[in-house]
Amino acid sequence: MPNCPECTAREKKKIIVKYEEETTEEDRGRDDLYKLFDTIEIPMKMDSATKHFICKRCGLYATREQVSDIRYKLSQKEKTREDKHDDYLEWWSKSKKEKAEN
Repeated sequence: MPNCPECTAREKKKIIVKYEEETTEEDRGRDDLYKLFDTIEIPMKMDSATKHFICKRCGLYATREQVSDIRYKLSQKEKTREDKHDDYLEWWSKSKKEKAEN
């Protein structure tokens, strides 16, 4: 059974905040954080009549494809102001010829 993507994302945010509060920057490691993520288990129940998954915690009702789409959208990083600024600087520094090609 798949884990609920919305509940899992909320739990990951809580774990990250707690991990950053409890450990110093020098002691932080991705492996330790991923081990904490592996402890998250929020299984969804399968409704065999409709082929939908149901989360008992948040009430999400979705097909396997919808669960996959939600998981993908939640894993995407939102563009910050700095990212947009960097994109603009990169565009500005291109020559006119390169801009015309795009």
